[in-house]
Amino acid sequence: MSFLIRLATQADAPQAVRVVKAVYDEYGFSWDAEDYHADLYDLQSHYFDAGHRFWVAEQNNVVLATVGLHLFRPLTGEVGQIVEHENQRRIGGTDCSLERLYVHPEARKAGIGQALMRTVTGEAKSAGKRTMEIWSDKRFEAAHRLYQRFGAEVIADRICDDPDESPEWGLLIRLY
Repeated sequence: MSFLIRLATQADAPQAVRVVKAVYDEYGFSWDAEDYHADLYDLQSHYFDAGHRFWVAEQNNVVLATVGLHLFRPLTGEVGQIVEHENQRRIGGTDCSLERLYVHPEARKAGIGQALMRTVTGEAKSAGKRTMEIWSDKRFEAAHRLYQRFGAEVIADRICDDPDESPEWGLLIRLY
């Protein structure tokens, strides 16, 4: 399957919502457009205006997958240490995070997730970042295998602030 990865624009928001919602529907997760998923409806302010990145993978102008990258100053604590940051359990010493990596169920097994991981880790390295944090629902076992192929280590777990209070793994990728 051929596909293109490109930086998203605000015009991609409806298709980004469609992709992520398809995965949520697949797993029976609750959808919260007003709060937990608000970033997908307003990519411009949640990502671009805040200095972050967001990409889509597309084929024939149809979005197949999404991924975001948050860039920030290193969190307090030693790399890999669990810290409280803004009332959330986070991984200390990280200076970026992978966000919203979702591949539409009908587009899986085509290398899209791997290509998005190369894109997001490459961009993080280009931005001078050294350690990436990933929080991922414990049920996303295929995603965890993908992250581990990129060197991710499971460091911790937490309960997500999503509407379902989902249990998540906290993973760390050293980018250097």
